Amino acid sequence: MTGADGRGSPPTGRAHLAALRGPLAALERDVDRVDAWGRRLGAVLLGGGRLLAAGNGGSAALAQHLTSELVGRFRDDRPPLSALALHAETSSVTAIGNDYGAAEVFARQVRAHGRSGDVLVAISTSGGSANVVDAAAAARDAGVLVWGLTGPGPNPLTVRCDDAVCVDAPTTATVQEVHQVVVHLLCAAVDVEVARARGRVDAAVGGGGAA
Repeated sequence: MTGADGRGSPPTGRAHLAALRGPLAALERDVDRVDAWGRRLGAVLLGGGRLLAAGNGGSAALAQHLTSELVGRFRDDRPPLSALALHAETSSVTAIGNDYGAAEVFARQVRAHGRSGDVLVAISTSGGSANVVDAAAAARDAGVLVWGLTGPGPNPLTVRCDDAVCVDAPTTATVQEVHQVVVHLLCAAVDVEVARARGRVDAAVGGGGAA
């Protein structure tokens, strides 16, 4: 659409929603995979493992949203689960950036906190953010499972991940909005796994006194 000044008109709310419909519908093909991520993550966290999450800008906000839902709660009450958003460690981020360079701000934290069997969720709308890509590489070296949330793939991040959800959309806003849905799907699946595990424990305890 062209305005009276000859320049393109800014996108309207309706255009924004229209741009979201296709990528959001396409997420249907990844739902079972994200559910499987959640079941795996729930088992890792209940077993004493940890989730690390990394991203820049809006992706950093998504990383912190994810970890806050796990340490707090998403929907149902449950024990707190160990999860760290690496960008939120501000003193570490600034010290590492100052001493080792911006590309190391997440990777060095992964090497500090990540243990074999833990999970890293690496978020980059472009899939090319150097500090997120380096964090994924450091995680793989440490035996940490890496899941990526990116824009169109393949890209430098996806090749360093064990698995990735790639959103085929041309704008950062649309990619981030679909990533937000993935975060909620993941949290819901974790809650289901935790509830299942607690049910198994309750059943075992309840049946322990049977003659």
